[in-house]
Amino acid sequence: MKLKSLKIYTGAALLGVLMGCTTSPTGRSQFILVSGSEMASLGAQSFSQLKEKEKISTDKKTIKYVQCVTDAILAVTPPQADFKKWEVVVFDSDQVNAFALPGGKIGVYTGLLKVAKTPDQLASVIGHEVGHVMANHGGERVSSSLAANSALQITNIALGASGTANADLIMAGLGVGLNVGVLLPFSRTHESESDLIGVRLMNEAGFDPNQSVALWRNMAKASDGAPPEILSTHPSHDTRIADLQAAINALPKSNRKAPNCGKLNI
Repeated sequence: MKLKSLKIYTGAALLGVLMGCTTSPTGRSQFILVSGSEMASLGAQSFSQLKEKEKISTDKKTIKYVQCVTDAILAVTPPQADFKKWEVVVFDSDQVNAFALPGGKIGVYTGLLKVAKTPDQLASVIGHEVGHVMANHGGERVSSSLAANSALQITNIALGASGTANADLIMAGLGVGLNVGVLLPFSRTHESESDLIGVRLMNEAGFDPNQSVALWRNMAKASDGAPPEILSTHPSHDTRIADLQAAINALPKSNRKAPNCGKLNI
């Protein structure tokens, strides 16, 4: 490839960056190339497929409990531009997990309720997952992956045209560098940002934000053997707890009272 052609590709990529700049709820600059409506549609499709694949809980008490906590969080969540209603499904599984997809699709696995032992701790998880949707982290991740793949393709073309020795090895190294240096830290940024959004939501909804710290201590006990933070898509438990505690100390007192959602004996 000639230098002039490479400059054209680079210029197009830079134009995409300029066109894709937005701001998250915490004021962080974001790179978004995919529309919110597209992400909402993808989220709805993925959720439909998951509901067909996973076993859905039919335990009325558990469903009512999860819905009660979730409704309290959603009551203080700002309206979202790309969808009207949130949907919550409880999956009957031992997975210690929950998620929220673009388009307002929330999934909670019953295994999580063994670790998130109180309504306040569950509110911490729900607030965190809602934070991912509020900040459009799905769209940001898709956009980052698109940009990273485009950069690798452009470099591959340039190396192939120039006859660079060991081009395959160089490309493999670039792939690892992008994954560890850009994509994984970017995901850790999302997790930390969702923690901050989530603790604000739970506090505003009247839940005890200090229980978010208790939750992650429970998580730390339940996840022995987790990978080092540098190679993880989540911050380390110690980092997460320290950041949460700092955020909690700066929160104003809420005028709301959390609903009485009861408790589960699991």
